[in-house]
Amino acid sequence: MMGQRPAIAVLTPNVLTGLGLRALLAKIIPAAEVELFTDFDALSAAGPERFYHYFVSVDLFGLHAEFFRARRQRTILLASSPAPALAAGMHTLDIRTSEERLVHDILRMHRSARHDHTAAPPAADDRPPLTDREAEVLRWIARGCINKQIAERLRIGLTTVITHRRNIMEKTGASSVAELVLYAVRSGYVDDEA
Repeated sequence: MMGQRPAIAVLTPNVLTGLGLRALLAKIIPAAEVELFTDFDALSAAGPERFYHYFVSVDLFGLHAEFFRARRQRTILLASSPAPALAAGMHTLDIRTSEERLVHDILRMHRSARHDHTAAPPAADDRPPLTDREAEVLRWIARGCINKQIAERLRIGLTTVITHRRNIMEKTGASSVAELVLYAVRSGYVDDEA
C-alpha cells in the first residue's frame, strides 16, 4: 500500500515493557507506526497482516505460537536471557539487556528485514559535523565504553573526553547514550554489529 507508514505491533501484557519498547522503536524507526497491544484479540481486531514486525512476549507467543511461527520472519520474541526452549528458530530480543544493546539488536533486525520494505532515505542533516576526535569518542561510546576507558584508549585526559562528549551531545541533539548509539549507527560512525 503506497504512502502508508509501515506498522509494527508490540504485543505484551506488561504495559510498562510495552510502552518502553514502543518509545524506543519510535526513536529507532521514526517512519514506522508503532502500536501497543496487551492481548492477542486486540491485535486480531486491528488487522494483524498489516504489521511488518511483531514484537511478542514469551507468554503470548506460547499461547499463539501457530500464528507467529507462520510469520517467523516478521516475529521478534521478547525474552530474557537465556531464551526459553519454545523460542528455538525464532528471532529473539533480550529485554533485560541495556538500552544500548537493545538499540543495536533492533537496528540489526530492522536492517535485515528492510530488503522487503522500502524505506525513505534519511533527511538531510543541518547539524554541525563532528570533528575527527569527536567521531573517535563517539565510536567508543557506541561500543559501550565509559569516559575513563575512552581516555585510556585515546590517550587523552578525562576532562577532554567529557568535553568531547558534551560537544557530541550538543551537535547530535542526543539526550542519552542510547540516542548517541542510534546516531552513530545511522550516521555510519559504527555499524550495527558494534
